[in-house]
Amino acid sequence: MANQLSPQEKEFFTLVGRTGFINPFSDERKALELKIGGQPQTASRKKRTEAFVHALSTKISELDRSGRAAINAFSGEEKKLMERVYLVELFYRFKDDFDQLINSQISSGNSPVKIQFYNDILATATQRGFDDESFRRYLALGFQIRRAFYFIDRNLVGNSPCMRLLRWNLWNNVFTHNIDLYDRYLRDRMEDFSTLLLGETGTGKGTVAQAIGRSGFIPLDRRKKMFVESFTRSFVSLNLSQFPETLIESALFGHKKGAFTGAVEDYQGVFDRCSPYGAILLDEIGEVSHPIQIKLLQVLQERVFSPVGSQKQNRFQGRVIAATNRSQEEIQGKGRFRDDFYYRLCSDIIVVPPLRQRIQEEPKELDLLLGTTIERLIGKPSPELVSMVREVVYRELGTGYSWPGNVRELEQCARRILLKGVYAGESDFKGLELDRKLINGIEKGIIDAASLVSGYCYLLYQRHQTFEEVGRRTGLDRRTVKKYIQEWTQEE
Repeated sequence: MANQLSPQEKEFFTLVGRTGFINPFSDERKALELKIGGQPQTASRKKRTEAFVHALSTKISELDRSGRAAINAFSGEEKKLMERVYLVELFYRFKDDFDQLINSQISSGNSPVKIQFYNDILATATQRGFDDESFRRYLALGFQIRRAFYFIDRNLVGNSPCMRLLRWNLWNNVFTHNIDLYDRYLRDRMEDFSTLLLGETGTGKGTVAQAIGRSGFIPLDRRKKMFVESFTRSFVSLNLSQFPETLIESALFGHKKGAFTGAVEDYQGVFDRCSPYGAILLDEIGEVSHPIQIKLLQVLQERVFSPVGSQKQNRFQGRVIAATNRSQEEIQGKGRFRDDFYYRLCSDIIVVPPLRQRIQEEPKELDLLLGTTIERLIGKPSPELVSMVREVVYRELGTGYSWPGNVRELEQCARRILLKGVYAGESDFKGLELDRKLINGIEKGIIDAASLVSGYCYLLYQRHQTFEEVGRRTGLDRRTVKKYIQEWTQEE
């Protein structure tokens, strides 16, 4: 006769089972881990994870002592519940091994590496009652989950609300909002879900796309004790703005030798080079013409394409990610995209936030990004260099600088300060900085009438350089205009 869980055990393991199927970047996941581990709201992520794992290990040890540490010790709904629980246990027990596998694969490149802990995780899974088919599927899913977390969490740092939302959105883009349904129905069908990334130049859309592209499901090769493909080759990108109209089709679909003047050999386009387990990034998609959109629409709908000069149809099996620095209004409302192309491309739309928004929401984001940039440059953390660079940024640019080049500009800013000790910013955008301050104040209701008027006067003075012209445009006398401008500069 199968065992039964006590009411207290069932309540505990139900919470544990839920954690394995909830977005790790969600508030709900955090709340569950805190509750299971008995930690306060102020606990760090590391602390709450350690407490969660300890609580889980303790409860499973109790089951072990009572002879109930295997799936087959239970029946019905409890058996399904404990299967989830033991999967969570397996994942956390081998979490560090998964991370080591990720780093080894990055170092090795495009050749799949052997899973060094394969025999250990197989033995543990067998002990817990998983059959061979379940083990292979869950090992591949566990590695996918860890990869997705690794690339989203480590490469897209930031504690601002907009960055937390971005990470949450990316996880759902890879696994949908319900990882259980994803595992049962969609992990082999994600090619049907295209993604459109919106965001200003330099915000990190390429990094976002890479996180999606390297996080696809890759099956296990049981005989070789490795995955069938390296995730390092599961993501390819193409910047469409780099090609003249006459060559874009060849860059996308490839060409046969002799297809046109200069085609001296066969060439594989980016669709041919994309892995069936990965994704392709079409960057600057907002710049392509309607004829190219029609050809891309055919690939998205029918999943086939032909190289230039060939009648052969090749199948494309990866996901399509498109990125543009144009707004949704520009690409949709102003006719830059054909409607049919837009609606086939936008299964998911993700906005990558600008740096100024991130810093406005969380001023400490600047320090965090400077720390990440400097650690990447010198190979280790350096609070001293972060402090030095930050001091120059605040002295030269002030706290309200708009960072028109976004994260890319911040990285170059850090390099220039390390080299020369100064950084003047992007002067072409300085007039826009005040515009944004005023607009932000109006939108959030945090600017008073006097500051609004003085700021507007100062903005006009920057453009027209005379008090008289500012007075003419605002209906104010010269003396009042001068007073408002002086008040604004004193506030600055």
